[in-house]
This record gives sequence, structure tokens and C-alpha cells, in this order.
Amino acid sequence: MDQHFDLVVIGSGSGNPIADKRFADWKVAIVEKGVGPFGSFGGTCLNVGCIPTKMFVHTADTARAPEHGAALGVDLELRGVDWPAVRDRIFGRIDPLAAGGERYRATGRENVTLYRGTARFTGERRLVVDTADGPVTITADQVVVAVGSRPDIPDIPGLDQALGYHTSDTVMRMDRLPRHLTILGSGFVATEMAHVFSSLGVEISVIARSELLLRHEDMDVARRFTELARDRWDVRLNRKLLSAARQGDKLLLDLEGPAGAELLETDELLVATGRRPNSDLVDAAAGGLALHPDGRVVVDERQATSVPGVWALGDVSSPWQLKHVANHEARVVQHNLLHPDDLRASDHRYVPHAVFSSPRIASVGLTEQEAQAAGRAYVTAIREYSGIAYGWAMEDTTSFAKVLADPATGELLGAHIIGPEAPALIQPLIQAMSFGLDARSMARGQYWIHPAMPEVVENALLDLPLD
Repeated sequence: MDQHFDLVVIGSGSGNPIADKRFADWKVAIVEKGVGPFGSFGGTCLNVGCIPTKMFVHTADTARAPEHGAALGVDLELRGVDWPAVRDRIFGRIDPLAAGGERYRATGRENVTLYRGTARFTGERRLVVDTADGPVTITADQVVVAVGSRPDIPDIPGLDQALGYHTSDTVMRMDRLPRHLTILGSGFVATEMAHVFSSLGVEISVIARSELLLRHEDMDVARRFTELARDRWDVRLNRKLLSAARQGDKLLLDLEGPAGAELLETDELLVATGRRPNSDLVDAAAGGLALHPDGRVVVDERQATSVPGVWALGDVSSPWQLKHVANHEARVVQHNLLHPDDLRASDHRYVPHAVFSSPRIASVGLTEQEAQAAGRAYVTAIREYSGIAYGWAMEDTTSFAKVLADPATGELLGAHIIGPEAPALIQPLIQAMSFGLDARSMARGQYWIHPAMPEVVENALLDLPLD
């Protein structure tokens, strides 16, 4: 017999908190396909994304301390890395959290039913869940699609047969550190994992199809990052991976580059070429949901899909594959479910992001290239970390903050920081943009602690050639 619910939430990441105590009189179902040992209850962020990667990044930063100490006259030494201890500390904390979240949803409230299995739409607000006990059909008045995304694997001859390539889902759980890790990709995941494993003593090669790493960042930032990365890693730009083959314990990668054919021998391969929305896994089209060409579910500003009573949030529908965006959209959906006569819209005006590689990067608003393409009048200023007292104290010669503003009004249009603590330093600029504080007022209308890192933001603002 079909089970009918007031609300079905598909996915246990950012969608999971929606059904809080305010839904106590709703009959709710939560569906999650990845449960059990090393499952994915709690979503990408908890299990294979934000949380474990940043725990690895912090470890990597600690391992690199001897490099920084030498410039300050401090003699430090990295004597070794206990990879199992590093890995198990991290997942020894994360796996119990995921398991605890699953147990809570399975036994926490009588009005909530947890289905373990993959949900597939078979009609409007009608789903079949493939559970271990067989398929179950459920229907609902309201459905929230929050099924996220997964690594996108390019179609490269021999890659599947080569066996043993990793994605961000598996690379952090390797049994042992390889001598040489090759990373295919040039974005967030690629550069963060390159930092992590190189800091732990692994030789890194990065294969990028473009002429820059992090090419979607502001050009000044991408160029600086690529320059610094080439000092640390074997960075191969303008390369195409043609095929892969395994030979004993090694992977042989056939590359095509500016100088012709290349053969790269490596121990492990991490494929980090992007992520794809999981709309196909839930057969969103069968549920009547309109899709973008890239597979994202189409939503309006209220997170409503093309089917009444069906909402979507996070990576499955958003062009920003960011946890803070998914959380914001989940709060909007939650409000709209509870208050159908007072619907709210998501605020995507100023979506920031950060890259936790080395150096750190943080960005919000327009890049200079985007401002030019849009024909937007702007002025820009760059302040090096070395131009402030604390940056001078750190012997930092490569980091900077860049700001863009309207020359007439001083309206902040964008901000881009590369260097230590960039994600923290950019937050006051995000706040200023979100609440309409112009560059002049922000720079002059408050005290800036001296000598402290935020002075790099203050001085960048003061350097803007405003009318």
C-alpha cells in the first residue's frame, strides 16, 4: 500500500534540518540513499566535503610550519606524518556524527519516517524508494529535493579499466600515502587536495586544460596563485588527458600538451574535474521537474520547481555548489512550507566563496573581468599584505587584497583576497555589500585595529580612486 505524507525530504544534507519541531504535527518522510558504514547521512559537507577537507587542511598547514619558520629565524623540523592517525582522527569524529544523525532520524520523532534507499520520481509528488526490503511507493503534498551533487567523471579511454583512480569521495580514506599523486583538474577540490597531500610529503602533479589554475577567480588572483603553485607542484597547464592505463602498481597517463605527447607515470590519480547534480539519480524529469541543460532542477526565487508543491535547494538546483548557499536556501524553503501565504525569496546577490589551498583565496561580487564584460563602470585598488604592519611582520611578499567599486557612488562591486586568513578578512566586505555600506564610509567611518590583518582591507579601500 502506498504511504502518503505531508512532506517528503529527499536527501539528508541541508534538507535534513528542515523538519524541525515546528513540523511536529506534519507526517514527514526523509529519504537518504547513503547510510551505514562510511555512508553519507548528513550530506556531502559532513562526509566528503567541507568538514573533513578543512580538517585535513588544518593538518596540512601545521605540517608546513617548518617552511614558514625558516624565514623567521625559527628552526623547525617535520619528522614524519602518521597518515593512519591523521585520517582516523578526522573520520573517527565524522563517522559517528553521520551515524548519530541517522539514528536520530530513525528513532527521534514518531511523526518522521526514515527511508534508507534511492528515491525515484514516477510522477508528480510520487516516488518509489528502492530499500533493502524492496521498493516502496510514497506520495506527498510537499516534496523537497535536496539530493546534492557527485563527482563528474570525464569520458577518458582506459580510465575505468585503469582501476584505482580516486575522487573527492575516496581520496581522503586511502590506506596509505602514495609517493606521487596526480590530480586532474584545476578548481577548488584540485587545489585544496594538492595543498593537503603535498604538505604531507606527497609529490604532486596537476593536469589542467586551461592556462591558469582557478581560472574563474579574478585574473590577478588566478595568476598569482598559479605562479605560487608552480613553485610547489608539477603544474602542467594547457594539457589534455588522452588515456590512462595501469601497469602493475603504476598508472600511465597519456597527455597532449603544447609540445606534443607526454607520458606521466604516477602512483595514484585524483579526478577533480567538477561535480554534476544528482537530478538524474532521482529521475527528476519523470516527476515533471523542468531541468537546465546541465541537469540542475529549475527553481524560481522562492526555490519552487515547475511542479506545484515541489521545492529544490542546494547543488541539485543551484549554480553555487556551496554549503552556505544550500543552508540559506533550506531556511527559505522551510519558511515557505510553514507560511504559504507569506513566501520568501532567496538572496543570492552577494554569494562569497573561499578556496582553502595555500595560499587561501576568498571572493565576493564581480571580478574585474566580469565588470568589463558587463560594461560596468568601476575603479579598482590592490593592497599587498607587505604594505601593512602585520603582513610585514609575517614576511609576506605574495598576498594581496583587491577591491572594485563604482567610481561615482563608492558602491562596492567586488572583493578578492589571496593570502593567510583570506576567508575571515573578506567577511566585513561581504557585510558592507549586503547592507549597502559604500567604500568611503566603510574605510573612514570606523576604527581599524592596528597592527592587525584587517588593515589590508582598510588600505585597499582607501586606495580606491573615487570621485
